[in-house]
Amino acid sequence: MLQTLAVENYRSLRSVVVPLGRLNLIHGANGSGKSNLYKALRLLAETASGGVVSSLAREGGLNSAFWAGPEKLSQAMRAGRIPVQGTMRKDAVRLKLGFSGDDFGYCITLGLPTPSTSAFSLDPEIKRECIWHGPTFKPDRMLVDRTGPTLRMRTEKGWRTLETPLNVFESIFAQIADPINAPEVLMQREIIRNWRFYDQLRTDADAPSRIPRLGTRTPILSHDGSDLAAAIQTILEVGDSDAVGEAVNAAFPGAAVKIAVEQGGRFALEFEQPGLLRPLSCSELSDGTLRFLLWLAALLTPRPPSMMVLNEPETSLHPELLPALSRLILKAAESTQVWVVTHSDALIAALQENPEARVIKLQKDFGQTQVMEQGLLDRPAWRWVE
Repeated sequence: MLQTLAVENYRSLRSVVVPLGRLNLIHGANGSGKSNLYKALRLLAETASGGVVSSLAREGGLNSAFWAGPEKLSQAMRAGRIPVQGTMRKDAVRLKLGFSGDDFGYCITLGLPTPSTSAFSLDPEIKRECIWHGPTFKPDRMLVDRTGPTLRMRTEKGWRTLETPLNVFESIFAQIADPINAPEVLMQREIIRNWRFYDQLRTDADAPSRIPRLGTRTPILSHDGSDLAAAIQTILEVGDSDAVGEAVNAAFPGAAVKIAVEQGGRFALEFEQPGLLRPLSCSELSDGTLRFLLWLAALLTPRPPSMMVLNEPETSLHPELLPALSRLILKAAESTQVWVVTHSDALIAALQENPEARVIKLQKDFGQTQVMEQGLLDRPAWRWVE
């Protein structure tokens, strides 16, 4: 389980260190930085799949993702005696992302490339990348230490420097994950790859989840929900089938969900409701009903990940469905670390029934996202590798 997430110079996240628990509730006003915190976590996840550079390119490049404010915000600027303005920079501009848990920590630092003749001169370079043992970084706990193309790893006989230079546009997870020579890198890569993000569960008329598809055993709902019927059938056969019935009945009293296998092996969801002579197909369901079933399939997964991140799960749901949704989230938090990014005070209140729930309220101060009521003594211990 992650204990700490740290971000520096990413959009409005000038310098944020967030304490984490088993159930993390991220909320705040529009524009407070919730989406940026979510995107920062996604960028960290992209390091394990080799896509961090391309992800930044989709955001407009590294210059677009950098903190846009001044390097230092003086007291005179805060007091309004002088306008907020840039000053001569003393440090190189760096985007930093990192996390730590009970056993290991990881951080990556990205910056603009050195001048070259390459056509890819706008691609960011990985300046530093490290893995250490324990929840906080200390030099004697370093296990993997990368500076640009040079990498060294700690062994039983001391430090070993990799002879072949690394590509500066690819993470160590894409280049040296090896069970014999770099087991720490492989382990961290697999942990990160196990994270799941759900923020693209469409419910419009053309949503992939509304179309019957060939069904195969599906312990993990896809990011777009296209395999909804197969995922629910998998839960019914090898997961908690009772939980499916209980959740549907709690949200829609008297209703039930069944999966019909059509000709050719296509799976189609059928939604039975009291008073109707036939079940409704997925194409007939309201956006709210379909979205609830998508969350049901995601949260009752028979293969819980190490972390699951839900972005605004209350979207399209009637307030009366939030108690049933909260029970699904609380059940998922029994076996996985959960993030919930939400605008809904009602959902937060319901989820706070879990004593391990940690509310992280964000606000902006002169363009910088901050964790509300977090003083210097409340900020988790974190040290960037310089």
